[in-house]
Amino acid sequence: MRLHQIRLAALLAVLACLFTACMSVPERAAGGFVERSIEVAGTTHRYQVFVPASAAGGRMPPVIVFLHGSGERGNDGAKQTTVGIGPYIRAHQDTFPAIVVFPQAPEDTEWGGNADLVFASLDAATREFHGDPDRTYLTGLSMGGYGTWDMAMRAPGRFAALIPVCGGVVHPRRPSMGVSGIDSAADPYAAVAGRLKDTPVWQFHGAKDDAVSPEYSRLMDAALQASGARDARLTIFPDANHNSWDPTYSQTPELWTWLFAQKR
Repeated sequence: MRLHQIRLAALLAVLACLFTACMSVPERAAGGFVERSIEVAGTTHRYQVFVPASAAGGRMPPVIVFLHGSGERGNDGAKQTTVGIGPYIRAHQDTFPAIVVFPQAPEDTEWGGNADLVFASLDAATREFHGDPDRTYLTGLSMGGYGTWDMAMRAPGRFAALIPVCGGVVHPRRPSMGVSGIDSAADPYAAVAGRLKDTPVWQFHGAKDDAVSPEYSRLMDAALQASGARDARLTIFPDANHNSWDPTYSQTPELWTWLFAQKR
């Protein structure tokens, strides 16, 4: 009986070692972008994932989902990394500490119609690269700023923080870009704020934006403040037009300190 117990204990120890080896993340001396693909509703979509260096990201890095704007739609699987957060990451490739997921919306679609793609890409990248589900963040610019609100509304509590850049929740000239599910709300801003008041938010917008009015972000911020939001911030760049993403990601270092301090 004693010999049987020893052999069983030894077998369990070997299995535990094998399991740990399978779960371990390969050491990465440098951060880098990798291409992945995923099938959603019978269609294959290519997307990119930035994987941080092991020294920068640690054993379980935080995860950022980045939603691009209208100009980066397509099926090449790479264009979405060329604007917004992508250039900043390339400039800090070996020190940026987070996994960043870059889904790509097909031509002539909005993010509201690609929610399954966003969440499937996020889930796949988090599993493969061992991301931290409690430090998962969402950001996007222009159409992606709208998409940030949309995805957060679909999964309240999923994200530890939101960074909408030159976005909004309604758009009179392009209603298809607006956040889904709030059409019947008497006050769409209050509806969004009431649902997301417990999620930290930092909005950014250009004061001279003639594509997406900065008033949309101001109204959203006012609604968040009125709702008693836990942490709602708004930065308006006085000299920026629609491109408020470069000063957001590349010229606001305190953003990263704030973001990586957030935990679900």
